[in-house]
Amino acid sequence: MSMITERPVSKPAGQPPVRTEDSPTVARRDVRAVVAAYVALTKPRIVELLLVTTVPAMMLAAGGMPSLWLVAVVLVGGSLAAGAASVLNCYIDRDIDQLMRRTKRRPLPAHTVSPRSALVFGLVLAVVSVALMAAFTNLLAAGLTLAAIVYYDVVYTLWLKRTTTANTFWGGACGAAPVLIGWAAVTGSLAPAAWALFAVVFFWQMPHFYPLAMKYKADYARAGIPMLPVVASPRRVNAEIVIFAWLTVLTSLAVWPLGMSPIYGLPTLVVGAIFVIEAHRLAGRVNRGEAVKPMRLFHWSTTYLTIVFAAVALDALI
Repeated sequence: MSMITERPVSKPAGQPPVRTEDSPTVARRDVRAVVAAYVALTKPRIVELLLVTTVPAMMLAAGGMPSLWLVAVVLVGGSLAAGAASVLNCYIDRDIDQLMRRTKRRPLPAHTVSPRSALVFGLVLAVVSVALMAAFTNLLAAGLTLAAIVYYDVVYTLWLKRTTTANTFWGGACGAAPVLIGWAAVTGSLAPAAWALFAVVFFWQMPHFYPLAMKYKADYARAGIPMLPVVASPRRVNAEIVIFAWLTVLTSLAVWPLGMSPIYGLPTLVVGAIFVIEAHRLAGRVNRGEAVKPMRLFHWSTTYLTIVFAAVALDALI
C-alpha cells in the first residue's frame, strides 16, 4: 500500500503571505452587527425627535431647570419607552416592512434578528421603562408612558395604520405624549400649558408625515397601507397639509399668553410664518401640476418644531 505525502505548496516569490481573520476578530464583528441590529429596531432618530419636546416641557413645568437627576431619569425612561414602542412596531409590521423598499432592510425583514427575539426585546424595554418611571417619578408619568406604548403598538400599528386614511391623525397622540409625560414627571399633574404643547405636536405631525408619505406613496401602496397620499388626490393631501400647518402655528402662538414671554413668542412667530409659507408653496406646486419636492417641507417641519421647543426651554430659563 503506497503512502501519499502532502507537500507544502510554496508561494511565488514576492507575494505577501495570506492573512486570515482570527476568531476573536470575527466574533467582535458579529457582536457589533448584532448590537447594531437591535439598536436599529429602536429607531434612534425617532427617539431623538421625541426627546426634543420632553426636556423643554419639563423646564416649563418647573419654571426653570428641574433637577438633573429627574431629567436623567425621564430621558432614560423616555428613550427606553420610545425604543420599546418602535421595536414592537417593527415586530408587528414585519409582514409589510418586507414589501416596502424603504423598510425591507430593517432587521426583521432582513432576518438579522428573529421575530421572537425582537418581541422579547421590545417587551423587556417596555417593562423597564415603565418601572423606571414609576420608581423614580410618579404614577401619572408612568401611566402615561405605558398608555403611549400600548396606544402606539396596539391601537395605531395593529389597527389604525392598516385600516383608515386617518391613521396619521389618530396616531398623532403617540408622538405628542412625551410632552405630557415630561410635564407630569415634574408636577404630578397636567396644566393647560401642557395640553397646549401637546396640541402643537399633535397637529404638527400631519404636515410632517404627509410629505414623507407623498415621497413613498408607491411603497405604501405596495404594502396595502391606506396612507392619505395613497388613496386621496394630491390636492386633497396638500389641502390638509396647509390646514394642519396653520393649526400647528396658531396653537403654538396660543401658548404665548399662558405665561410665556416674547422670548418664546417672537421666534415662534417667525418660524411659524416660514412653516406656513413652505406648506402653501408645496400646495401651489401640486395645484399647478409642477414637480414637487415634499421632503423640503418634511425637513423644515423638523427644524420648526426644534426651534419652537428650544424657545420654550429658553423662556423657562430666563
